[in-house]
Amino acid sequence: LSLWLITLARDHPLTFLDHALRHGDALVGLTKRQIGAFHWKGDAPSFQAGFEVLETEQRLKKASELRQRIREAPDDTPDWELRRLWDDARSEAGNVRLLGDLALAAFFEGAKPKEREQRRAEFAREVGDGHAGRYRSWLDELRDADPPMAPFHWEIEFPEVFERENANPRANAGFDAVVGNPPFAGKNTVRAANVERYPDWLKELHEESHGASDLVAHFFRRAFNLIRQGGAFGLIATNTIAQGDTRNTGLRWICEHGGEIYDVNTRVKWPGLAAVVVSVLHICKGSLTCPKHLDGETVEKITAFLFHRGGHSDPARLQANARQSFQGSIVLGMGFTFDDTDTKGVATPLAEMHRLLADNPRNKDAIFPYIGGEEVNTSPTHAHHRYVINFCDYPLRREDIGELWKDADTERRRELQREAVVPEDYPAPVATDWPELLAIVEERVKPERLAQRDRIGRERWWRFLRTRPELLSATAGLERVIGLSRVAQFVGVVFVRSELVFADSIIAFPFASNAAFSALQSQPHEVWTHFFASSLEERLRYTPSDCFETFPFPPDWHTRQDLEAPGKAYYDYRAALMIDNNEGLTKTYNRFHDPNEDSPTIAKLRALHAAMDRAVLNAYGWQDIPTHCEFLLDYEIDEEEWGTKKKPYRYRWPNEVRDEVLARLLELNAQRAAAEGQA
Repeated sequence: LSLWLITLARDHPLTFLDHALRHGDALVGLTKRQIGAFHWKGDAPSFQAGFEVLETEQRLKKASELRQRIREAPDDTPDWELRRLWDDARSEAGNVRLLGDLALAAFFEGAKPKEREQRRAEFAREVGDGHAGRYRSWLDELRDADPPMAPFHWEIEFPEVFERENANPRANAGFDAVVGNPPFAGKNTVRAANVERYPDWLKELHEESHGASDLVAHFFRRAFNLIRQGGAFGLIATNTIAQGDTRNTGLRWICEHGGEIYDVNTRVKWPGLAAVVVSVLHICKGSLTCPKHLDGETVEKITAFLFHRGGHSDPARLQANARQSFQGSIVLGMGFTFDDTDTKGVATPLAEMHRLLADNPRNKDAIFPYIGGEEVNTSPTHAHHRYVINFCDYPLRREDIGELWKDADTERRRELQREAVVPEDYPAPVATDWPELLAIVEERVKPERLAQRDRIGRERWWRFLRTRPELLSATAGLERVIGLSRVAQFVGVVFVRSELVFADSIIAFPFASNAAFSALQSQPHEVWTHFFASSLEERLRYTPSDCFETFPFPPDWHTRQDLEAPGKAYYDYRAALMIDNNEGLTKTYNRFHDPNEDSPTIAKLRALHAAMDRAVLNAYGWQDIPTHCEFLLDYEIDEEEWGTKKKPYRYRWPNEVRDEVLARLLELNAQRAAAEGQA
C-alpha cells in the first residue's frame, strides 16, 4: 500500500504485487552463471551433468514470460488468474533456485576451502544423478533457522531485469535504480548475528574486501553490481562509509571500477524524534559529465573519502618518511623490570635493583631507565619510574668452541650466535657476564617465554622479543627525541631523553628540533591521524605505517626556522603549565578540549596552538586555511541515551576546514608518491 501511494499511482487499483515483492538475504546468492557451474566461483567451468542444470535456461525463460504476463495484465484481470500465473512462475524458478541454494549450502558447510569443495563435489554428484530434490526440505530448514541461511539469487528472482533484449545486453543487464537504507554492523555483530562463516562468504562475494569492514560496504558493492551501465543507486549511510576498511571495501572499490559518486549530503537529520544524523549518497555506473554536488556545493569530483579533491585509495607510504618513526621495544615479560608500582608480583622491587648496583657497579651496564605511554601521558614531566634489564642482542654464554667458530663461515657463526653460543675469546658481552641479573630473568621471564608460541621468544628468552636496533641506530648521538603514546585519546607529542628504553606503547621519532615538534603536534598531522589511525575503545591507536609514513609533511619540515619559534613557545608553555598544575598530558588536554574550561592559562595554550598551526599551514603555502577552532563533538551521540556522561567534545577545526585540509593532504600524498615512483 505504501509503495502504491508513494508512486502516486492512484488512478490504478492496488492489485496483485506478489511477483514484485521479494525477500531474502540480499548478500547471499549466486548469479545464473554460477548456478550453471554449480559453484560460487565466478570463473568455474559450466557444470555439464544433470538434467536440472541443462534445463536452467528454459526454466528461467518460462518464468520470465509468466512474470511478464502478470506485469502486463489489464487492471480487471482476476486475482485468481494472476495467482495461477505467479504459482507457475515460482515453480519454474524454484527448480533453479534449489541448485543455487544447494551450492551455497556447500560453502557454509565447510570451514576451509578444501572442505567446501569436498561438500560441493558431493552435492554435484547428487545433482548429476537427478537427486537434488531430496535436499529441498533440509534447505527449507536452513532458511527458517535462527540465524537463517536465506539465499536470494537476484537473476533468478527477477529474470526479466537481467535478460532484457538490447543491442548491448551486457551493458543493460541489471536494474535501472536501487534505493535503500542498508544496515550498519561491525565485524563482531556480523559474525554473531548471521549464519556461521558469514564473514568468509562476504570476502568471497566481494574481492578486495576487508574482514574489518562494516556490513554496509557490502550493500554498496551489491547495489553497484546489480545496476546496469548508466544506472544509479542511492543509499543511506553514516560518515564511516568513507573511512578506513569500510571505505576501502565499498566506495574505494566502486570508484576504481567504473562508479562515480555524483551527489552526497553528509549531514541529514533523521525525521522524527531520534537524534540521528545520516549521510545520503548517490552513485552511478559509468562516467558523468554533469556537475556533482557535495553538501550542496557544486564540485568537479567526489572521491571515495567524500572529498572534492584527491584520490580514492589509501595514501601511499612515502620514501621520504621511511625509517623515521619507530615503535618501542617489545619486552614480552615484565619480569625484566624493576617496578615498585607492580601489583602482580612479577617485577622486582627497586630496592633490590639498588642493592645489585651497590654490590656490583657493572650491573648498571645492563639496567636502563624504562618508560611507557602511561608515564608520557600522566607525568607532568614525562618522568619514568621503572627500570629494565636489557641484554640487547647479546648471546647467552661463552663456551670453548674455538675450532668450530674458526672453521665456520659467516652464516654458520650467526647460527651459533642464535643458538646462544660464542667462543670464550668472543670480544663482545654475553648475558652470563651479569649472572645476578640473568638469574632474575631466568626465574621471572623464562617460564613465561617457554609457554609462548613465538619460536624466537622461546629460544631467546633472555632478550626482549623485539629489541629495535634500528631505533637505537636512528637516535644515536641525540640527547632527546620526540615521542608519543601509541594509544591515547589525543595526539600528545613530547621530548624524552634518548637513553631511555622505550616500551612498545611509545612511538619514537629521531628528531630533536622544535620545528619537528611543531609539525607533529599541529592540527594537520592530528586530523590525519584521527582519520587514518585505528582505534582502541574510544582512543586512537597511532600506527607509524598509516599515520606517519603516509603523511606529506611541509618541505624541510624538521629543520625549518619558521617552525622553530612557535613550536618552542608552545612546548615550553605547556611544560610549565603541567608542572604548575601537577597534571600530565591527558588531564591538560581534557581541559584544552572542554567547552566549559575558561581559565586564562588554557586560553593561552589554545592561542599558542593556533599560532603553531598557522606557521605549519604557511609552510605548506596554505595561507587561505583559517585556524579558528570550535568545540565540536568527535562523533554523533544520542543526547537522551548519553545522559550525564562527559560528551566527546574536541576543540578543533570545523568540519569543512578539516575536510579541505585532509583533501589537500591526500592530493599532496599522491603527488609525492608519483614523483618518488618516477625517481
